[in-house]
Amino acid sequence: MNGASREALAAARESLNSLTDSTSVDATKLADELAAVTALLDREVSLRRVLTDPAQSGEAKAELVGRLLGGQVGGETVDLVSGMVRSRWSSSRDLVDATEGLADSADLIAAERVGDLEDVEDEIFRFGRTVASSPELRAALTSRTARVSAKTELLHTLLGGRAKPATERLVTRLVTHPRGRSLENGLEHLSKLAAERRDRSVAVVTSAVPLSDGQRDRLAAVLASLYGRQVHLNLDVDPSVLGGITVRIGDEEINGSIADRLGEAQRRMAG
Repeated sequence: MNGASREALAAARESLNSLTDSTSVDATKLADELAAVTALLDREVSLRRVLTDPAQSGEAKAELVGRLLGGQVGGETVDLVSGMVRSRWSSSRDLVDATEGLADSADLIAAERVGDLEDVEDEIFRFGRTVASSPELRAALTSRTARVSAKTELLHTLLGGRAKPATERLVTRLVTHPRGRSLENGLEHLSKLAAERRDRSVAVVTSAVPLSDGQRDRLAAVLASLYGRQVHLNLDVDPSVLGGITVRIGDEEINGSIADRLGEAQRRMAG
């Protein structure tokens, strides 16, 4: 998002954080309701255009939200969406994307409250690796002809009882309502959201053999010093890497051996 939409999204996230600071707010219920609003806005093009029309006053748009959603969802959801439509958006589609992002964040907040956030982050990454290694599974989950109920049942078989509830909810929502995104991009987005919730970056580390605990700790410390923030390691093993490792953080990829990278980091820190 750019311009006005970026500012509006930042304000919406602040509102969500302020709202969920109170443990009396059911974050899981909030996620469900925001997901329902996302589906409504995604389906009703004319509605989202009205709600992002700069010619309409923010109060008029908030009143419309109240009339449409009042009695259908909780007051917290109505208040959040009302605040969002008071803001200016660069495009009507940005409002839909932002509402979906808040739904995902609410599920992550629910996971954080029960101490599951780190597990959810790791499970989303591992599920992405499973999909990447199984063309048949990917085809089943992305099929345009398969019923939503069939995809939901398949995901429950794969994740139910094996992953945290928030992981299953997030992945199921992505698979059943992809909204034009690829499965891979959607999973990467969820992983980044979880990392942001933990105030860290995500590094995908590929090595020829599993790293030891000491190697993981040293690599995490080096990357933290290089990037100036905590970096969470998602680890993958690929024998074709031979004796070195590759580290990908966002669009940047670092190639080289562990020793070379540690040495370079030490030189940078010394300088």
